Amino acid sequence: MTLTKEAIEHIKHNPKYQMLVQKRSKFAWTLSIIMLVIYYAFILTIAFDPQALGTPLSEGKVTTVGIPVGIAIIVIAFALTGVYVKRANGEFDDLSREVKAELEKELAKETK
Repeated sequence: MTLTKEAIEHIKHNPKYQMLVQKRSKFAWTLSIIMLVIYYAFILTIAFDPQALGTPLSEGKVTTVGIPVGIAIIVIAFALTGVYVKRANGEFDDLSREVKAELEKELAKETK
């Protein structure tokens, strides 16, 4: 299927497409804000209270609190990516298929 200007206009005005764009954007921004808050909290802690992350995990140990916290931030980033992919492959793909099916029906009607 070739997308013409007419087809693009049909897509833009489709309520399911508009819902898809709104939901996907809101979800992506939410996850981005969560990650930014976590990351910047870590960086601000390093900047203003480095001793908090530089404290050894236990007496006489070399590993500091900052190491597991840093690893946790990386794991959280992967987890948030997984959450997005799961929702994208489910709800967002379903909505995309519905929009595509409706567009194909509309275009088939117009060509008859």
